[in-house]
Amino acid sequence: MKILQHLRQKRPLVHCITNYVTVNDVANALLSVGASPVMADDESEVDEITAISNALLINIGTLNSRTISSMIKSAKKANELKIPIVFDPVGVGASTLRNETAFRLLEQVNFTLIRANASEISFLANKTGGARGVDASKNELEKDILEHINAAKILAKKYNCVVAVSGKTDIIIDEKQTKLCNNGSTMMANITGSGCMLGAVMAAFFRRK
Repeated sequence: MKILQHLRQKRPLVHCITNYVTVNDVANALLSVGASPVMADDESEVDEITAISNALLINIGTLNSRTISSMIKSAKKANELKIPIVFDPVGVGASTLRNETAFRLLEQVNFTLIRANASEISFLANKTGGARGVDASKNELEKDILEHINAAKILAKKYNCVVAVSGKTDIIIDEKQTKLCNNGSTMMANITGSGCMLGAVMAAFFRRK
């Protein structure tokens, strides 16, 4: 509760280059925890918006060629200014464009946190696991949790970041520790954008001071 109170006192500005299907929900989720959202994805202004922000969310849910350069430009500015970045690789594993973009971002940007479902984490770690659109595949959901933990550990070590795997049991991992949170609900799979909102809220808590 003290962490939430502190966030509300600081009211961090979170810059989101995100999924336009859920952009309004993402903005409202940030407002509900006490953060301030800004959604700017035009390449001509992302440098300026990023520079005044406390955190950055990169979400590839509605990926298009126009915003890829904006994502990279904004993320590099955030790295330059030591602004935390959350990466949500929505649907990676489902198409060549998503796959190439996700790995291009991971190669060029230092992310603070990767937040994804089990299929997305498996693909990024091992290039296996079939995404069912933007949802985790049934095959991935049926795997033992240790397999998800191991995949997350691979990513955390390779990219020197925190990895959060959302699901029935949430997994949060860095190079030193692993935490499990049994707060998941099957209802979340029936709500469009629950993962998008989660990524944005996590960015607010990882904010630059």
